[in-house]
Amino acid sequence: MGKGLDRRRIRIPKAKEPDASGDRYRLEEQVGYLLRTAQQRHTAIFSEEMPLGLTPTQFAALSKLKEVGPCSQNQLGRLTAMDVATIKGVVDRLRARHLVVTMPDSTDRRRMLIDLTTTGHKTVTEAQRAGKAITERTLEMLSSRERVSLLRLLAKISG
Repeated sequence: MGKGLDRRRIRIPKAKEPDASGDRYRLEEQVGYLLRTAQQRHTAIFSEEMPLGLTPTQFAALSKLKEVGPCSQNQLGRLTAMDVATIKGVVDRLRARHLVVTMPDSTDRRRMLIDLTTTGHKTVTEAQRAGKAITERTLEMLSSRERVSLLRLLAKISG
């Protein structure tokens, strides 16, 4: 285990065979419950490991900007699966921290582009190193084959 995560707070149930008769409803066997408890564990690890107090949405926006370069706020929201209000708040907070800047689009002056600052580049590079450690801790009890399967299945049900 990593720094300070108390596994007793987040109970991860052992896998059980589903009730063959279909008469019994066990919360611990439901996909929503399992996804929520896995997300709670991952969020606790993320909070412990992510530098500079970045939130998951801020980290996602910075990582995507590093990947694709300058883009509009609307496009950044689509690329990171955030709605209009959420991405606006994320960008406003990143601007306040001097991690991103906005500038007019050279092809359409009515549109503003968002880009990383020099500090933003340094921050996202450090944060992505932490992101790898977060993923490793989240998946530490799975074999390599199970990790690949889990990620494939999550991508499949995510649409």
